[in-house]
Amino acid sequence: MITSNKQNSAEEGIETNLRPKTFDEYIGQKNAKKNLKVLIEAAKKRKEAIDHVLLFGPPGLGKTTLAHIIAGEMGAGLKITSGPAIERVGDLGSILTNLNDGDVLFVDEIHRLNKTVEEVLYPAMEDGKLDIILGKGPSARTIQLDLPKFTIIGATTRLGMLSAPLRNRFGALLRLNFYDENDIVKIIKRSASILKTEVDELGCEMVAACSRRTPRIANRLLKRVRDFSEISEVKVAGQEIVKKSLEMLEIDELGLEPADREILTLMIEKFDGGPVGIQTIAAATSEEVQTIEDVYEPFLLQIGMLERTPRGRKVTRRAYEHLKIPIAE
Repeated sequence: MITSNKQNSAEEGIETNLRPKTFDEYIGQKNAKKNLKVLIEAAKKRKEAIDHVLLFGPPGLGKTTLAHIIAGEMGAGLKITSGPAIERVGDLGSILTNLNDGDVLFVDEIHRLNKTVEEVLYPAMEDGKLDIILGKGPSARTIQLDLPKFTIIGATTRLGMLSAPLRNRFGALLRLNFYDENDIVKIIKRSASILKTEVDELGCEMVAACSRRTPRIANRLLKRVRDFSEISEVKVAGQEIVKKSLEMLEIDELGLEPADREILTLMIEKFDGGPVGIQTIAAATSEEVQTIEDVYEPFLLQIGMLERTPRGRKVTRRAYEHLKIPIAE
């Protein structure tokens, strides 16, 4: 499955409106922006396509948004697909042969590419060649197609799952980190103005504190605050409205959701706080291992409620205190 970057307001909706269109609008990730600006300016001077870029980090930090900005800065077309969507070599061939000179191909979840597809991608990225095998058995022959100059922007939440040959074919590997609270407040204010919702300073800070330092979650919470404000017929959302919105969503003051609290509580009550293996946690909570590792664990580690040990995951003293569970002596 592949989509183009042509605007369709009926489909794109609010989410696209909130997405920054330029580096100036894009808040945070200073190191990644600085590197990308250099890459883009150098490519423009040489009148070439920008080098292949790999963006990695937890979900919701702006990898897709950066892909749109890069394509916009280069004045290039953007095609979007994902690793699981490219099931066969023919799917990849169809995508690559339909690209134009300078186009950007954004591949989300690139770590989930089929290995056979990945092998065909190597010469495409390195030499601009697409090898196609015709026929089977002894009569099989290979033909080579020249591809237009293009750029692949890969996005992954799991850098370690990328094979070394694929990872090494990217000219720039950029990590996106969790945002600091000040940047999240700026993002909330920008989004609020786009959504035509007024949130006071303390309300913005309260939403930011519960956003898990992630823009996608901050925007999601802001939209719920907007809904609650409209229903309550309040013109300016303050702490009281934000608090009620978060209580309805069962999100506490640190941004922990029911699933986070369930994981921590289960580890404390059933496994004495750990250490316990990730497979055991997944089985006990009926969650996928990948979901725990990609969605819940990074933030719990970041705020110091969970730690990794050689024997497994372990709950910290801070988690006991936050959940108001006494530590067994």
